[in-house]
Amino acid sequence: MIQILIGFMLGGLVGFGAYQAGALTRSGAWAAVLTGGLIFGLGGLPWAVLLLTFFISSSVLSRAFAGRKETLSEKFSKGSRRDYGQVLANGGLGALLAIGLVLIPELGWQWVAFAGAMAAVNADTWATELGVLSASRPRLITNGKVVERGTSGGVTLTGYLAALGGAVLIGLAAALFTPGAAWWGFVGLIALAGLAGSTLDSLLGATVQAIYYCPNCQKETESHPVHQCGKNTAQVRGLRWLNNDMVNLLCSLMGALVAVVVWQFF
Repeated sequence: MIQILIGFMLGGLVGFGAYQAGALTRSGAWAAVLTGGLIFGLGGLPWAVLLLTFFISSSVLSRAFAGRKETLSEKFSKGSRRDYGQVLANGGLGALLAIGLVLIPELGWQWVAFAGAMAAVNADTWATELGVLSASRPRLITNGKVVERGTSGGVTLTGYLAALGGAVLIGLAAALFTPGAAWWGFVGLIALAGLAGSTLDSLLGATVQAIYYCPNCQKETESHPVHQCGKNTAQVRGLRWLNNDMVNLLCSLMGALVAVVVWQFF
């Protein structure tokens, strides 16, 4: 009970600090208190380190080169300040795994799943934040067609290298708390899981994610129902319920599944 209380206190400090720093909206801060409190309080130091590694590194990248990325903001559904949907999409699975760690500890794979999930969301965030700065034009992951920067499903070599860097960072942090496993093998396992999740994110973005069109700006966007110009947007493809937050949640789930499967069988 003491550890849980301390966990929620730390979650509150992180949420408040991130809100004051402009990294989270008010709703995002409250969601961070919930997810962070569960992960910190139930998972302890190792889980806290992975969550903070993701949150700090991704927040720094979201705010870096903001001027160069400002022209692409019309493509995305949300800005650099994460709201509750983004926080739950990136950390919600981790919170559920932390609960499972306490309720069903005999499973034994929750830590690996959590590391894979964090690697996936970190890889995806790094790919998004750094990939749009690539000198080369992105290509759709499905057919190789050249598309505008910021287009859902568009990938570049820079983006993939950034995804690998984000996944490896989580892998290195996780390896510190995984005694009994060869550190290089464990880092490779988590990096693979992270890349798998990030790749799924791109595949969903290119195929079934809900994409809208702004008739005023004459551009496709993830924003709905209103574009940043103030005009209503209309859906042009994808599944209405599969917005960017849902795609991020599935990305984290893929990272967790790949990590557990590879860990169990190899």
